[in-house]
Amino acid sequence: MARHRKSRSEPEAEPQLDISSLIDVCFLLLIYFLVTSTIQPRERDLLMALPGYQGAQPETPAIPPMFIRVAESGAVFSGTGAGEQALDTDTAFRELPLLSSQLNLYKSAARSAGDEPIVQLYVDGAASQQRVVDVLNALGGEGIVSVAFTDLVDVL
Repeated sequence: MARHRKSRSEPEAEPQLDISSLIDVCFLLLIYFLVTSTIQPRERDLLMALPGYQGAQPETPAIPPMFIRVAESGAVFSGTGAGEQALDTDTAFRELPLLSSQLNLYKSAARSAGDEPIVQLYVDGAASQQRVVDVLNALGGEGIVSVAFTDLVDVL
């Protein structure tokens, strides 16, 4: 008599998802974005003192405040009216060497007169915020902490 063997079927394995290739792609994308991104320089800590209400009218300083205008195009100008001069007009370059040298001269003149250097800053409404931060970085780099944002009408 022939014996019949009962064949046992192997238990079916749980279906598995192989994600090793997905992890490889994620790491490759991460490396790609790290390599192709540009690293922006850190912004300086700006210790600016914005003017507030003081009650009584303060004395008029011996040296008038320096007026800086940031135009819509990102160009930086110094002075007002006919005496206005263009300083840094290249918006691709974040450092402002001409503005920094002018600020250094103004700071030296104010300190030699015994005054604190004061800067009035007018920013066009369509100007880039990054350009304003660049100007504030130049002010902070020269150690000028008294900055007032003003309207163009007040200064002209």
